[in-house]
Amino acid sequence: MKKTILKIHSSAATATSVTRQLSDELASKISNDGDTVIERDLNSPITFINEAWIGAAYTPDEQRSEDQKEGLALSDALIAELKEADVLVIGAPIYNFSVPAVLKAWVDQIARVGVTFNYTEYGPQGLLTGKKAYIVAAAGGVPVGSPADFAVPYLKQVLGFIGVSDVEVVAAEGVAVDRDAAIAQAQSTMAGLTAVAA
Repeated sequence: MKKTILKIHSSAATATSVTRQLSDELASKISNDGDTVIERDLNSPITFINEAWIGAAYTPDEQRSEDQKEGLALSDALIAELKEADVLVIGAPIYNFSVPAVLKAWVDQIARVGVTFNYTEYGPQGLLTGKKAYIVAAAGGVPVGSPADFAVPYLKQVLGFIGVSDVEVVAAEGVAVDRDAAIAQAQSTMAGLTAVAA
């Protein structure tokens, strides 16, 4: 069965980015002939949410003004990509212990009540179930999963919040110390990853 892979780049760097390189390699590894790969580069501006955005998001669809619809157009497009995808590959360099601002902006745009999650009497319920995600993290010196890593646990929490609970991590640690060894470490992890069901 054909699948759709959504690849998200968030590194400010382009040609020299470790997460871009590894995300491309991973997407190539898990894709088959006939699969669709959607690429979303967050270097193309992702606007921050504001008061008008919040007002529009909490206004019922049929009651939204044209301005409100326009204000949610980017969010709608990003969520449509998410809904279409069977697999997510999220490139997430660790900047100052957390995710890049553009990746946080993406999260804010796609986390919408009634669209990607609902509040219930039992707590929040994610609506984007049945998907698999890979977080491709690169850190200059912060070990992934350490107390100083606020990036990978955050992304796992966000993904689980919207219903994506099957998450694997590919980590390139110590890029600032030995870039080649960090990349080789991540490539070794990729070689042993769980296969994605077609």
